[in-house]
Amino acid sequence: MQSTRSRRKLMPGAADAGDSGDKQEQLLLSSAICDSEDLGPFVRKAFASGRPETLLHHLRHFSRLKESEIEEVCKAHYQDFILAVDDLRSLLSDVDSLKSSLYDSNSRLQSVAGPLLSSLDSFVEAQNVSKNVESALQSVSLCIMLMELCSRANNHLSNGSFYMALKCLDSIENEFQDKTPSSTLKRMLECKIPEIRSHIERKISKEFGDWLVEIRVVSRNLGQLAIGQASAARQREEDLRIKQRQAEEQSRLSLRDCVYALEEEDDDEGGLGDENDGYNYGNNGLLGFDLTPLYRAYHIHQTLGLEDRFKQYYFENRKLQLTSDFQVSSMTPFLESHQTFFAQIAGFFIVEDRVLRTGGGLISKMEVENLWETAVSKMCAVLEDQFSRMQTANHLLLIKDYVSLLGVTLRRYGYAVGALLDVLSKHRDKYHELLLSDCRKQIAEALAADKFEQMLMKKEYEYSMNVLSFQIQTSDIVPAFPYVAPFSSTVPDCCRIVRSFIEDSVSFMSHGGNLDFYDVVKKYLDRLLSEVLDGALLKIISSSVHGVSQAMQVAANMAVLERACDFFFRHAAQLSGIPLRMAERGRRQFPLSKARDAAEEMLSGMLKTKVDGFMTLIENVNWMTDEPLQGGNEYVNEVLIYLETLVSTAQQILPPQVLKRVLQDVLSHISEKIVDTLLGDLVKRFNVNAIISIDVDIRLLESFADNLAPLFSEGDANQLKNALAESRQLINLLLSSHPENFLNPVIRERSYNALDYRKVVTISEKLRDPSDRLFGTFGSRGAKQNPKKKSLDALIKRLRDVS
Repeated sequence: MQSTRSRRKLMPGAADAGDSGDKQEQLLLSSAICDSEDLGPFVRKAFASGRPETLLHHLRHFSRLKESEIEEVCKAHYQDFILAVDDLRSLLSDVDSLKSSLYDSNSRLQSVAGPLLSSLDSFVEAQNVSKNVESALQSVSLCIMLMELCSRANNHLSNGSFYMALKCLDSIENEFQDKTPSSTLKRMLECKIPEIRSHIERKISKEFGDWLVEIRVVSRNLGQLAIGQASAARQREEDLRIKQRQAEEQSRLSLRDCVYALEEEDDDEGGLGDENDGYNYGNNGLLGFDLTPLYRAYHIHQTLGLEDRFKQYYFENRKLQLTSDFQVSSMTPFLESHQTFFAQIAGFFIVEDRVLRTGGGLISKMEVENLWETAVSKMCAVLEDQFSRMQTANHLLLIKDYVSLLGVTLRRYGYAVGALLDVLSKHRDKYHELLLSDCRKQIAEALAADKFEQMLMKKEYEYSMNVLSFQIQTSDIVPAFPYVAPFSSTVPDCCRIVRSFIEDSVSFMSHGGNLDFYDVVKKYLDRLLSEVLDGALLKIISSSVHGVSQAMQVAANMAVLERACDFFFRHAAQLSGIPLRMAERGRRQFPLSKARDAAEEMLSGMLKTKVDGFMTLIENVNWMTDEPLQGGNEYVNEVLIYLETLVSTAQQILPPQVLKRVLQDVLSHISEKIVDTLLGDLVKRFNVNAIISIDVDIRLLESFADNLAPLFSEGDANQLKNALAESRQLINLLLSSHPENFLNPVIRERSYNALDYRKVVTISEKLRDPSDRLFGTFGSRGAKQNPKKKSLDALIKRLRDVS
């Protein structure tokens, strides 16, 4: 390739371009050497292009250029060196002359300055002595000030002013300890200051410990005071509600004649929530409640730089106190210790609430809430355990009332008491079961002690206590005294038991967070009346009532208790705070209906037994008499005498409706006895005259019913007469001129609806009478009959066919 290139002809322009390229490469090489750059690229390029001679040429050219430059520089520096040597020689001569001049001047200066230097030495020595004296005076002043601070600190310590003593110690440390010139004093301060701080810490810790012991007693008294005030406030609210109910009752009875106004009494008693709430920071606080030792200890520990440690110490000690407050003594019944138990906890959290709000961060809200959650959990567990053991309703009520007051008290301080109220609500059924059990015993004792005699009241207060207080009076007029009530002692005794049950039930249900509890009270009141009282009355009726007078008294009692039951539900509604109209709207049937029916049934049964004794005289009736009796048979006269005597006595005791029901049952029984006698084997046959006599007997009984019309309404008097319907319709049929009308359904429904056709057939067959009465053909045989008698025989035949 080189031979080829060497043979290639170059144009003139190309030669110039080659020369300029060499010059450029030479410049680049010179620049790289001057800049101390790497010449490797140039060498590789030269060998790569096959022209190392050119590179060597350029290097030699650069070397010649640099040699000439070096020569020029050396020539220039040589001339300067010669000039510098000449200057130095001239300078040396000048230095020698200056040296001799300075020596002469020094000699003259020493001869002149000798006396001055001795004077200066004396001055310096005097000045040093002055400085030493001034330093000594400053040290003495510093020591005096230090001793004054130490003396002041000792006085503060002696007087118990620990904070001021600590401030003195801080001043000593910050201003004097490092500046103290006396090593002895400094060592003393270094030793005593920590001892004094430790002494103050011990003293203040002892005061705080004494306060912790004292605050437990104070907390209990404070809790009792707070709960007592809550109880007083509740009582005032109850009194106000009673006045309101009385005013509403008066207004309901007579809006025109009653003008009333309700005024709430001013609460003059100091509360526990503000400045006058028993929180006092001096030494004369209410019940000795003083937070000064606590805050003093907290402040001293802050000054000592032990704030966090004191906070922790305070919280742990208070937590331990609360834990010890949770201990329930097994030696003392909880009923006796529960007030102290809950008052201690209430006082604890009242104190903690004030510490939280005024303690400057001594305890946090979260810590108080944690303590409260622990306390609520423990109180709930204690209540659950104690309630599970209690078997007396009154004990459970006492504890529940106090716990509800505890809840009211602590709710004012922002504590959540819902869990406590839930425990109370949870044991609602158990409480009422125990209360029902207690009432069952009390009612049984009251009924067992009753002599079934009308109650005598000699004084007005007795009437008010036994009648008016239960609203069982039948008139608003106060009777004259002595007053004989229509009821026995059982009625007011049972009313008092039921009223106490209502009040206890309302007391348990109220103040528990649930405002609408009437339905619950009503449910248990229904159980008390329908299960307990009704069952006890049924038992006493079936086992202990003997004789008509006692049965009559029990029936009278039931009528009075029916009025009392209305009062019970009204009273429950009033105590539950609901309108009376709502209670009346939801009223059920009489809850003692079983006992009432049993009492009336027993009374009716005894009267029927008595009447049956007189009805045995019906055996003496002449059933085939020739003439009818005008004054009635002997048995009916005896029965009427007894019934009239009975009514004269019963109307003084029994209410008209009860008397009407009893008499209606007795008259119906008499009617049945008459029909059964005609139907029975005792009467083989009878004639029309005997039937006419029986008709007179029934008329006498109907007249007796009519004579009772002043005691009853017209409808009730008619019901009494209707009790004789069967015997009356039978006699009417036997004396009828048209007995065939019995077969007419319309007539039979209107006039003979109480008759059984089978009895009619049996009784009609016993009729034997040769008279011309049409009905006499019912029993004739072989005699010549007219057409009507034949139709009656056909009637009897048809009745037999139906039977």
